[in-house]
Amino acid sequence: MNTIVKNLALALGIFAIEIGSTATANTSNQTQLLAQATTPTIKIDGSSTVYPITNAIAKEFQADPANKGQVEVKISGTTGGFEKFCAGKTDISNASRPILQAEMETCKKNGVRYMEFPIAFDALTIAINPQNDWAKDITVAELKKMWEPAAQGKILRWNQVRSTWPDRPLKLFGAGDKSGTFDYFNEAIVGKAKLTRKDYTPSEDDEVLANGISKDPNALGYFGYAYYQENESKLKLLAVDNGKGAILPSTETVEKNQYQPLSRPLFIYVNLRSSTNRKLLSKFVLLYINKVAKIADSVGYVQLPSAVRDINYINFNKGKTGTVFGGKARINSKISDLLPKKPVY
Repeated sequence: MNTIVKNLALALGIFAIEIGSTATANTSNQTQLLAQATTPTIKIDGSSTVYPITNAIAKEFQADPANKGQVEVKISGTTGGFEKFCAGKTDISNASRPILQAEMETCKKNGVRYMEFPIAFDALTIAINPQNDWAKDITVAELKKMWEPAAQGKILRWNQVRSTWPDRPLKLFGAGDKSGTFDYFNEAIVGKAKLTRKDYTPSEDDEVLANGISKDPNALGYFGYAYYQENESKLKLLAVDNGKGAILPSTETVEKNQYQPLSRPLFIYVNLRSSTNRKLLSKFVLLYINKVAKIADSVGYVQLPSAVRDINYINFNKGKTGTVFGGKARINSKISDLLPKKPVY
């Protein structure tokens, strides 16, 4: 009998400990969930090209204990980012092209009034594998021959593009169709934003493309210049000839408007008016405007002149909404194109 009582007491003790542990775990989980629910969060999504800049600024912002909030930076491509932004699901949209007319209409329909801030210039880069010892440059016409819809299933070898290149398989890597890089590249090279062959390896993440090219001797692809610089030891650049000689992407060739038609502005779009975290978001955007030139330069993009930064400050302080690009992804853009124009919402 005593043995039974002892065993019962032991079992009840273990049960009580388990109940207590479960209750403690549940309380801990509830505390974490409550903290997450009450901590203000700036939600950012969009371009993988802009991601390195925004992510660096987010880290600096969160390192300051005076900024009581979180910054969440995700990648879904410029188009994917605008889908969320214009639905009111994010506070900031990273973009490697200006907002388009259809996106403007969606934002207007959903009451999302956005502020447009140019942040840097990018040289959209054509990269190959370092083992490629035959290609030194490529013309815009040859790029079109590679990427136009008519090339699908037909232009499959390097010597089909240029007869002096070897009879080797051509493996293409490029932006996915939710990417602003996809839109800009096809507009500049093929002639229309959504017009391209489909038999290539796509991704909205430029890091994925850079890694793919670095592992395939027969590869060619395109992405933002910062990702080339990050992977410089395992990639090789191709100079692009638009009829005025072969030009490599660089800070100097972008500033002098020589690397065309693949130089393009980068942006963030901010939904300050309907954000639930306006105070925190305002602090973040002001830090962004102040720091972006230095950070853009450090990650491999071309910083904009101080006049553009001053315009960004003025537009922010005035709460000026809209875009100066008229709902189009402008090809052959110059840095001077970012100077004052009347925005349209």
